[in-house]
Amino acid sequence: MFTKILIANRGEIACRVIKTAQKMGIKTVAVYSEADKDARHVELADEAVLLGPAPSRESYLVADKIIAAAKATGAQAVHPGYGFLSENATFAKRCEDEGIAFIGPRYFSIEAMGDKIASKKLANEAQVSTIPGYNDAIDTPEQAVEIAKGIGYPVMIKASAGGGGKGLRVAFNDKEAFEGFSSCRNEARNSFGDDRVFIEKYVLEPRHIEIQVLGDSFGNVIYLNERECSIQRRHQKVIEEAPSPFISDATRKAMGEQAVALAKAVKYQSAGTVEFVVGKDQDFYFLEMNTRLQVEHPVTECITGLDLVEQMIRVAAGEALSIKQEDVKREGWAIECRINAEDPFRNFLPSTGRLVKYQPPAADLEQSIPTLQGPAYAGNNFGGVRVDTGVYEGGEIPMFYDSMIAKLIVHGRDRHEAIAKMREALNGFLIRGISSNIPFQAALLAHPKFVTAEFNTGFIAEHYSKGFKAEDVPHDDPLFLVALAAFVRRKARERAAGISGQLPGHGVKNTPDFVVVVLGEEGNNVYHDVKVSSYDNSTGSANVLVGDKTYAIRSHTKLGEALMTGLCNGAPFSAQVERGQGKRALALRVAHNGTQIEALVLSPRAGSLMKLMPYKAPPDTSKSLLSPMPGLLVNIAVQVGQTVQAGERLAVIEAMKMENILTAPQDCKVAEVLAKVGESLTVDQPILRFE
Repeated sequence: MFTKILIANRGEIACRVIKTAQKMGIKTVAVYSEADKDARHVELADEAVLLGPAPSRESYLVADKIIAAAKATGAQAVHPGYGFLSENATFAKRCEDEGIAFIGPRYFSIEAMGDKIASKKLANEAQVSTIPGYNDAIDTPEQAVEIAKGIGYPVMIKASAGGGGKGLRVAFNDKEAFEGFSSCRNEARNSFGDDRVFIEKYVLEPRHIEIQVLGDSFGNVIYLNERECSIQRRHQKVIEEAPSPFISDATRKAMGEQAVALAKAVKYQSAGTVEFVVGKDQDFYFLEMNTRLQVEHPVTECITGLDLVEQMIRVAAGEALSIKQEDVKREGWAIECRINAEDPFRNFLPSTGRLVKYQPPAADLEQSIPTLQGPAYAGNNFGGVRVDTGVYEGGEIPMFYDSMIAKLIVHGRDRHEAIAKMREALNGFLIRGISSNIPFQAALLAHPKFVTAEFNTGFIAEHYSKGFKAEDVPHDDPLFLVALAAFVRRKARERAAGISGQLPGHGVKNTPDFVVVVLGEEGNNVYHDVKVSSYDNSTGSANVLVGDKTYAIRSHTKLGEALMTGLCNGAPFSAQVERGQGKRALALRVAHNGTQIEALVLSPRAGSLMKLMPYKAPPDTSKSLLSPMPGLLVNIAVQVGQTVQAGERLAVIEAMKMENILTAPQDCKVAEVLAKVGESLTVDQPILRFE
């Protein structure tokens, strides 16, 4: 067994590998860029080596630097994680040639299956069902259009070396095929150093279901059940679960056997994933093979009790698999939510900056890495929650890499329990300083079609076609949030009333009557008359009457703590209540189950006076193009004096490895260019001014 390994990655996956290595008694070496010098994986590792500047092409993608770091530190093996060089056959062979074990498949397997064009040809030879398409690299956008028309729209344009949603577009007409080809090539070149693109038929109403495989150097290959990955936004997975709520045991077995046959055909060693697109009649077609550890591997670990990182390390060290196909378990139900640094209310634009507050639900449960000795979690309730993360409170989310903050995983007896646990875990996840997609995740989990498992890969595009808005997260009981605001205000008044030294006749007095003003857009506020009974400090309880509904709330959460837990009418709850986080300094922001309100809790007199206050409209920005996110301005497509039409490209901003195209909201004429190409932009920074 190895005594020291190097992790050629960053973020949560680097931390994840380090934890298993520590469990196995193996020392670890981290590598990092200048942007990651204070990163969590650097702190967790036994040693750390600086690779270079922040851009990945100058650090994490430079094989020579990683090989040199391994040699300098005496690391006997390299774990590549996912992304970066994890599916780079040249890098895997370099490691082998230098006498360094690659904790992943052999280079010839990566070469055969990591390349999507070659893998489709091999899948056909192995008698695996494949989707119709053009499986050779395409040179020009004009050629792409002709091929797409020949296959028949819609088509999927994909980078051969792509992954994680990068270098992938769906085209429904010639214009989209032409533009999608160019965008795919650019993203693939920037992200993977390989700009080859191919085209295949896009299956309507598909499900994305993948099979986890595990092989060793002795020819043994098994499959570890499936993962349902159909909840995607722009081809990037948002929620994953295991098992799939859709396929039958017969389909599971057939898909698993095909995945194993494909892996054996290329002498696959290590953990890998064979992805399938599955139609509504459970016909399935090979999509691609990921010759690495998947982001969503924890859900498989939960239901099988296997540590996949440990298995990868043992296989790379020359050990045979210790389990057979008949030993593979499928216990309970697991769901993973990807918590990303993006603003769902601003079309999911990247959000970078400092994590002013970061508090995952159920601290330390991220240590619960499963082992071969038993289920992923002990106890009849399956332990519940796991957090895989690479960040910490006070750390930075840089603009140079992907947007993932953490992976939140729950494990329950069945799908119903897993959904309930995930909703509660999201309530307890505190992130401040940047935006996150937690409200969107909460909305998805509560959607009736998700609950009943009636979805496909077009679910988000269908139900959120016009973007995501606050009203897309309906609360079962919105007055509960009003009651929480009044409860916290009454508790604060009780504390203030008990402060000594108050002037006689001028001390803080408590009255049961309040007006809770829920602040709305453009001054459309909603007023609620609320009565709060005397607060009992010993029990932390009070009865809150909102309209004709009573909420018996009991909570010992201290004032000023953002996460509030307690009981409401006897049922436990977790919510987030803070002052000064929204539009007004004195307003309380209350969030629960994805719904958020900002509320002022006033006396009846103050409430009546507030109704008389005039609304002050925000400044008009309709004649300016503002940067919707922090990022690098890579292109300005217009000049001063140019007349543009609505929808025409104006500028391109690069953030978190994705190109974001800004278009004209209406017909206009460019009056002034206010930013320069190559400039790092902040949110709402002016780029153009129109006449």
